[in-house]
Amino acid sequence: MTFGFAPSSAASLSTSASAASASRLLEPAEWAAAGIPLLRNPREVVSGLHTRHHPKPATAVVAVLDPDERLLASASFVRRPAPADGWMFRNALLSQLRRVIPHDLRRRTPVRTAVLLYCREGDARWTEEDGAWMWGLRDACTLHGLRCGAYITLTRDGWQVLGEGRGGRRPHADSAPEPFATSQSPPPLPRTGGAASEVLRRAAAR
Repeated sequence: MTFGFAPSSAASLSTSASAASASRLLEPAEWAAAGIPLLRNPREVVSGLHTRHHPKPATAVVAVLDPDERLLASASFVRRPAPADGWMFRNALLSQLRRVIPHDLRRRTPVRTAVLLYCREGDARWTEEDGAWMWGLRDACTLHGLRCGAYITLTRDGWQVLGEGRGGRRPHADSAPEPFATSQSPPPLPRTGGAASEVLRRAAAR
């Protein structure tokens, strides 16, 4: 009689977790095929979010736009130092969306769009971390009744709308926020989550 040893349950769980984590990301081709709506003026969107939140590396800014690409709400938060996982990113994004804007789940067709600006180290080339953020953004939008919009990276080289090939040198991860046009009154501040909201409230009160 011979005896064999089945793989340990810990090893099986580890393998399953790795496989599940690997599936929670989107490759560039999958993202391009998803029909993500193009931004009419991506630089204006990027500059507006950069001015409001001034993100540093490892900071994510999620924003909700109306059909005319006017900013309705935005929130920024710092990514925790953990392996990139689309499920965790989805939960973080969904938590921020729930804090700053009501869901649109009662609508048959989404009318508002969520976009994500992520400031990180490295260059503008796609990484698995980007793929996890893409997966997380798409899933969070589905669960909040929003259209999934652009995913934008902000590095020291500039900004890049992944999957579209559009980008620019400014703003970048180290640049100072651009001031609002002095000839016009500043646009209304969106509702924000986290510490950024307190900073904006103080600035508005001055």
